[in-house]
Amino acid sequence: MKTIIHKKSLAEEVASKLQEQISEGYYKINDKLPIETELMKSFGVGRSSIREAMKLLSNSGLLKIKQGLGTFVQEINSTREPMNDKLMRAKVQDIDEVRQLLELKIAEKAALNRTDDDITAMKLHLANRVKAAKEGLLEECIEADVQFHIAIAEASKNEILADLYQSVAIHLKKGFLELYPDIQIFQNTYSIHEQLLESIIAKDSKKAWNTVAKIIGHINY
Repeated sequence: MKTIIHKKSLAEEVASKLQEQISEGYYKINDKLPIETELMKSFGVGRSSIREAMKLLSNSGLLKIKQGLGTFVQEINSTREPMNDKLMRAKVQDIDEVRQLLELKIAEKAALNRTDDDITAMKLHLANRVKAAKEGLLEECIEADVQFHIAIAEASKNEILADLYQSVAIHLKKGFLELYPDIQIFQNTYSIHEQLLESIIAKDSKKAWNTVAKIIGHINY
């Protein structure tokens, strides 16, 4: 029997270490965590990894992010299963259904609210997706694809949508390795992803929505 061992992302490793520090009492309930730059130095990772780790722990109910004030440790209500735990035990297909629904609204909002910096980020991730697909690098292709869609989510300028999408996408990365055994699906859907980017650049929200609908329809399990 073949067993696939998936490596943890840097964000997951940071989240795991922080969770360990909290459980050991290094950080206590209501304690404020250090600022991002201090955490970056402490863990030796970049800002995006710290932010992703914060979102993971926030979604699990362990941390509370208060805009303008900082990030605080909070007590988890044991009577309610944290969303992160639900995502971890959910079927890949269920998570992917949520991801697809989110992408429709995210694409529409991104077309209305995107900035030049958002466009630059999307172009970079889409180029990385193409490069990885050409080189037959499945994991790199999946990572670039996920980052492309996360960039679209961030371009929506709806923090709740963006956070929800990122939480789902993090758990879906491993699932993609189960769903797609090779890079063929990523090669076949490049042109339609390029159309999605063009519709967002053109601020055509209706076309962006319809293009995502086509992408979803193109994917078969």
